[in-house]
Amino acid sequence: MAPFVPTGRRAGAVAVRPQLLSIGAVLTELQAEFPEVTISKIRFLEAERLVEPQRTPSGYRKFSAADVERLAYVLRMQRDHYLPLRVIREHLAALDRGENPPALPGPAGPGEEPQDAVITPGPSASGPRLGRAELLAAAGISEQQLAEWESYGLVTADADGGFDGEMLQVARLVAELGRFGLEPRHLRAVKAAADREIGLVEQIVAPLRRHRNPQTRAHAAAMARELANLSVRLHAALVQAGLRARP
Repeated sequence: MAPFVPTGRRAGAVAVRPQLLSIGAVLTELQAEFPEVTISKIRFLEAERLVEPQRTPSGYRKFSAADVERLAYVLRMQRDHYLPLRVIREHLAALDRGENPPALPGPAGPGEEPQDAVITPGPSASGPRLGRAELLAAAGISEQQLAEWESYGLVTADADGGFDGEMLQVARLVAELGRFGLEPRHLRAVKAAADREIGLVEQIVAPLRRHRNPQTRAHAAAMARELANLSVRLHAALVQAGLRARP
């Protein structure tokens, strides 16, 4: 994985070191800028082939300074721009070829991003929120479509009538599925499954969220995100395994 160039480092970001690092040392480096990153997250990004660390003869991962910077780049694009891994992978491939990926609209890092994949962060990611008209424009949908999706509970506005980055992502995914002939009524089972998974995560983190200690509550939020990520991966793996098993 050679020519990855952009550093885009900010104050407090990871420091580049000449020696190879263990995954634990990489975690320590990254947590300076990404306090909620975990070892399982690093392993997941490796499994998605966004970084390819060296392996010792006994199988231990060894990360170079370039590997650490590459991971920081991926995490930054997820945090600041809500880019899906598919799009980040395309940007990294372009950078590895010595090409410039498309520029991000608005405040951006080193420059990358196809317009149709940007997800505007919600308040939890300290990004701008979307009004109704902005959501329609960003998702490329009509008012009639949005109203129908709302009636099925697929897209919901917050109390102030605005939408966060997650709702924009939902709207775009529902629109993409619609191109395959899947209508909102077909997605009720998906919504019901998501609601059950939310309940399961809430069961686990609710005691921590009620704690008086702010650090414990922050840990609960990080745990909820990690559980959500693992749940999504499990769901995808089960669907893919089930489809492969079909004659």
